[in-house]
Amino acid sequence: MAEAPVASQPGLDGLEILPPPPREAALALLRRHLSRIQGGMQERFERENLPGLTAARALSSEMDGLIAAILRYSLAATSGPGAAPRFALAATGGYGRGTLAPYSDIDLLFVSDEPLDAAGRRAVEFMLYLLWDLGVKVGHATRSIPECLVDAKADTTVQTALLDARFLEGDRGVYARFDEAYSAARAEWGVGQFLHAKQIERGLRHARYGDSPYLVEPHIKEGRGGLRDLQTMYWLARYAFGVEKMWQLVGPDSPGGGLLTAQEARAFRRAWSFLWSVRFHLHYVTGRAEERLTFDLQPVVGARMGYTRHGKQDGVERFMKHLFLTAREVVRLKRLLEPAIERAALGMPALQPAPDESMRRAGLTLADGKLLFAPDHDIAADPAVMLRMMRMARDRGLEIHPLGLRALIRNARYATRLRGQTGAAMLFLDILTGKNSARWLRLLNEAGVLSRLIPEWARIVGLMQFDTYHVFTVEEHTIEAIGVMNALERGELDSIAPVASELVGQVQSRRALYAAILLHDIAKGRGGDHSELGAGIAQELCPRLGLSPEETETVSWLVLNHLLVSQTAFKRDIDDPKTILDLAEVVQSPERLRLLLVLTVCDMRAVGPKVWNGWKATLLRELYWRVAEVLAGGLSVPERDVRVARAREAAAAALEGRPAKEVEHFLSLGYPGYWLSFDPDTHARHAALIREAEATGAPLTVRTEVLEDRAVTEVTVYTADHPGLFSRIAGALAVGGASIVDARIHTMTNGMALDTFWVQDAAGGALDAPHRLARLSVMIEQALSGRMRITEEIRKVKREPARLRAVTVPPRVVIDNHASNTHTVIEVNGRDRPGLLHDVTAAISGQGVQIASAHVTTYGVRAVDVFYVKDLFGLKVENESKLDVLRGAVLAAMTPEPELA
Repeated sequence: MAEAPVASQPGLDGLEILPPPPREAALALLRRHLSRIQGGMQERFERENLPGLTAARALSSEMDGLIAAILRYSLAATSGPGAAPRFALAATGGYGRGTLAPYSDIDLLFVSDEPLDAAGRRAVEFMLYLLWDLGVKVGHATRSIPECLVDAKADTTVQTALLDARFLEGDRGVYARFDEAYSAARAEWGVGQFLHAKQIERGLRHARYGDSPYLVEPHIKEGRGGLRDLQTMYWLARYAFGVEKMWQLVGPDSPGGGLLTAQEARAFRRAWSFLWSVRFHLHYVTGRAEERLTFDLQPVVGARMGYTRHGKQDGVERFMKHLFLTAREVVRLKRLLEPAIERAALGMPALQPAPDESMRRAGLTLADGKLLFAPDHDIAADPAVMLRMMRMARDRGLEIHPLGLRALIRNARYATRLRGQTGAAMLFLDILTGKNSARWLRLLNEAGVLSRLIPEWARIVGLMQFDTYHVFTVEEHTIEAIGVMNALERGELDSIAPVASELVGQVQSRRALYAAILLHDIAKGRGGDHSELGAGIAQELCPRLGLSPEETETVSWLVLNHLLVSQTAFKRDIDDPKTILDLAEVVQSPERLRLLLVLTVCDMRAVGPKVWNGWKATLLRELYWRVAEVLAGGLSVPERDVRVARAREAAAAALEGRPAKEVEHFLSLGYPGYWLSFDPDTHARHAALIREAEATGAPLTVRTEVLEDRAVTEVTVYTADHPGLFSRIAGALAVGGASIVDARIHTMTNGMALDTFWVQDAAGGALDAPHRLARLSVMIEQALSGRMRITEEIRKVKREPARLRAVTVPPRVVIDNHASNTHTVIEVNGRDRPGLLHDVTAAISGQGVQIASAHVTTYGVRAVDVFYVKDLFGLKVENESKLDVLRGAVLAAMTPEPELA
């Protein structure tokens, strides 16, 4: 970069006196000055609402004076007053570009004609120790000019750092010779190697910090669509053309012949300034070099930047939408600028004639074996060519040329002309339902074509869900869901989602299913029930996409009910016949059940990597087959007495070979509900457990069984029944690090409790380590014997990260006496925390209510616990005043205890 003279700053005059002050006096003076710089910058930034880029440049300029003064003092202190340096001090990295964040490192280069002599090394060492004692984070290098060239050629990181070099202090002649030698070396090496290295580096960086610009906790600096991507474009432009500002690439007389339009250069500056503003706020809020915008920081930064609630959107959602749209803009700018730089520097590709008539008629051609628009084709007059390009690339297995993507982005606005065109609707539907459709939809979305073609889509672009459950913004989640559908059709999820993989080939309404996946969250962010609103939007939109009235009705129904299967599977007792019959009554047809199951799997798998697990897959699979059996006409929900008799017979058959008296005794122990809750193998395990407990007279027996195919560990507890037993066991399991996902509570005819819990570890898998299973048994024994103070132990359990506490989850208790014929159903929604299940079940038991089963699901920091209960007489709880008291007790139990200091 051009040399920048650094003037002496007021307040540092004390360093310039002769003889130079002692080191401690100088250090005290520098500390005061640095504190003034940092405090003054923060005050100006916050009081004057400075743009981040302006603040970054101002802070960099202030530090220039400090750094230069420190070098002058270091030279005087080590070599005497008036000593002339034989080296130049240059700023590199972000500091070299003249921008500096409040808590960022300062990168310095000491460059000389020859390796430094002893005097030079003393001065450099003296200066660095001063900076370290000041608490300044310094990255530094000491090199001769030849060493700079050798190191830069071997290491792209060094090459990039030197590209940003900016003179600060010292020998100007040395710096001028360095600058000249490095410019000549870059010309000799060529931009090709630098471009290739930067592309590899960017790919690795995105893989580490997030390959999507739509992650809900984005990394502002290193993530895709972040500051580093903008800097990479700047480095490429500077390396290829020597420019220092993106405006220098605008206009026909600019380097490269006008690689950017004025509008694109403004977009570059807007993105650069906005991201710098976010970064400055992040640093000041956290008091450190924090670059990740976590959930707890998002509302704070959004409020500091002036985002308030507008209509139905919270301030934090508006702020994050602006951020995601900025990230998308950065991705677009990269697609616009990078191929243009490459071609301007390396020469235009040799256009190949269209290999056949169909490609020529489509308005397309090839370059470097990749697809792009024919040079004589007017995209504005024929915007459908943008969709034809996607389809042809898909059908022929071709990549789209970077120049093709550049043209796609620049002409995306013409997609509005395709609305209402039958031919364009057919093209889009073909892309949506075709091979690898998620890939092509993602390109259309990032280019801005999709939101112009479907205006309803624009409402969900960049829309985040402030809930810690969803990993992506709404539109990226939707495209991910379509990607799951693609994977199901390719057979890639056979082992993970076997039922959906089998059903996907059986659905008759394939186009409707793809459309339903595309539209299932289309109404989010509008307020109200997004399923109901989305069903209405589907009724209007599907005909425009070319779907028939029958398909439109199917899509609308699927969008309306897209949460039905998951809510039933995870919030209801699927062993209760009424659960199955109620779902069958809504679904009504085997085809709709197939569609709904596949849609559910796509939706869940696309939420994030930790949402899907073997236990949830098992619940969905069992629910599907039970409802399918009813819909097939074999109403396989016979009278309860008949089902109980069949279960007892199956249990007796599983105990074949045991003494008849022993079998008869076991069969006499279970009430009807017990026999309907387990399969014959489990009954056989229970019989062995009870036999052993009775033989030894053990007051407590705990058994664990790892069920790998269901990704859970089954914990069975057999002990004397008493009020609050479930709550104590739940507390012990929480202390042992186990998360309960399901439970069955049974009192046997002999007064003993046989309680079964299905638990997982924090990662959503079965607990299978022997020492952890042993610890669970010990925790349960200590809790039931009274030797463990459960509440105190729960408080010691590791809490959620602080960054998640910003997400509010209002507590809610819903009591339903219609979901089951035999039980009252209590649904508890609230913030998840260690011991929540213990506290809630203790409150329920404290009201004289018996818990028969519990079904537990978490959605990020939100827990949904559902309990099937009866009163002490084995009847539903239907008295309104009793229900009000019960609801109040549960709500009170959900309020977290204050944490121990």
